[in-house]
Amino acid sequence: MKILYFAWLKEKTGLSEEDLTVPEGVTDVQSLVEWMQQRGDGFASAFANPALVRVAVNQEHVGLDFPVSDNDEVAFFPPVTGG
Repeated sequence: MKILYFAWLKEKTGLSEEDLTVPEGVTDVQSLVEWMQQRGDGFASAFANPALVRVAVNQEHVGLDFPVSDNDEVAFFPPVTGG
């Protein structure tokens, strides 16, 4: 699974992207976020409030119940405002 981090999520995790093999129990965005929170202090901080994190799977905005698989690209980013 390719994971991309943007803005303050990139700063807190110290990564802009990574390729991961996630555990078997990670089947949707919610379980992915819960697993990410366990990966260390930077990840715990980045995902401390999942309501502040938006997610795209394969460049499509999705909710926490969206399924994920090994071949997906998952991007995490803060809410974006426009004007």
